Formats: sequence, structure tokens, C-alpha cells
Amino acid sequence: MNILFTVCCRAGSKGLKNKNIRLFLEVPLAYYTLASINLYSKKFSEKDTIHISLNSDSEELIKQVLAFESEIFIIRREQVLTGDRVSKIAVVKDCLQRAETEFDLQYDTVIDLDVTSPLRRVKDIRNAFIKMDQRDMDVVFSVTPSRRNPYFNMVQKNSDGTVSKVLESDYTTRQQAPEMFDMNASIYIYNPEFLRSNESNLLFDGRCASIIMPDTGILDIDSEDDFALMEAIGALLYENDPEYGEIAQEARRKG
Repeated sequence: MNILFTVCCRAGSKGLKNKNIRLFLEVPLAYYTLASINLYSKKFSEKDTIHISLNSDSEELIKQVLAFESEIFIIRREQVLTGDRVSKIAVVKDCLQRAETEFDLQYDTVIDLDVTSPLRRVKDIRNAFIKMDQRDMDVVFSVTPSRRNPYFNMVQKNSDGTVSKVLESDYTTRQQAPEMFDMNASIYIYNPEFLRSNESNLLFDGRCASIIMPDTGILDIDSEDDFALMEAIGALLYENDPEYGEIAQEARRKG
């Protein structure tokens, strides 16, 4: 099987300046994602063809990544794909097209891992891959159980200054309401044919399924508070949970 891992990061950030090149627990943030790819390849894909692509307009990030692994396929992001309104799918599609040209092959699976959601385990990636392999899906992504529910305890602001439930219902307890999940922006697995044919660049134009991750990784780093909280959670997990800890060890070994 031919597998393409994609890591897509813009330079700068409106929410947290230069977040993608910051140190996370004294190691470059991107190294945790790259470490999870390395461990996944060693455990589950020794006989597969694995390529990793970094798509970025940050020369500093490119330098960091090449220090971790010199054979990563570097894609310097085109200007048209650098805006903060650009769909992530458009960037992943660009990775797919350019990697297939570079390596003269077609991929069977594309796995996109988000740098700003570093708290993942190798088995989370594996679970998503298995679900993709077992189901006729275009996309499988990771979620966590939602702490709030739009049928019960989420509200929206109305034009007259009042608030109301997001979705009208007669539920009196959260347990009665349909189960809800938050997309945690950690793992996305794509059918390459969906990427090639998707002209809208919208995720939910495809058939989607999900895998559930622990909600310790629910935060997608986008502020100083997010970063500080993720470091605190990460330090605890890396020290006490071997499945998270092995990724931290691999990241530190390269760092």
C-alpha cells in the first residue's frame, strides 16, 4: 500500500503568533506529529511505501522539520494557498498532486495530521486507518465526546438581545438528547479519489465517519491559554501514560 502523510502549516497565526514553530515542552511542536508518523510506520507499515510531505510557507518550520528527518518531501506553499480562508482540503489536495508527480506513483491513502493537536497516540491513527479500510468512506476524522449539547445546554444570541437553545427540543436532561461530538482537529484520513474529484474543497461533501479519541486532546492550540493548558496536560500524559509517552520520547530523541 502507498500511504502519504501530510503535515500542513502556515507561517504566522492570528490567534497565537508563530505557534507552529514554538517549542512544546522544550521540543519543537511539529516533532510530536512527526514522531507519531515514525512510530506508526515502524509498528504497522513496514511493508508499505510511506512518504511524508510538509506543505508550508514558513522557512523556519521547514528548517526544523528537515532537522528531524531529511527525507521529508518539502512543498513550499504557493501564495494562492496561504490565506486564512483557504480550505485545509485544498492544501492536502495540493500535497497529493505534487507528491504523486514527485514520486511517480498513486497513493491508496492520505493521512493528514495537525501539528497544533499534538496529544495523539499511535493507536488513534491506527483506529482511523482501520475504520477507513473497513468502510466505504471518503473521509475518517477524529472526534471527542462533546461536553455541551445544542439540544440541551448550548445557546445562541438572537437579534433582540435574548438567547435561545441552538436546536429546539423538549429534552429535560442531556442524557435524553442525541449524542454529540467535537471534531478535535487531530487526524484526517482521506480517500485519494475523493480529494482528486472534490471541487468544492468541503469536507462534508464526502461520506464521513469518525473515531473517538480521549478528550484530553480536545484543544486545538490557538491562544496562549491553549498552549499553556496543552503543555500541562501533555506533561502529565507523557510522564504517566506509555502510549503518549512513546511519542514524547521519539520527539525528544530527534530534538
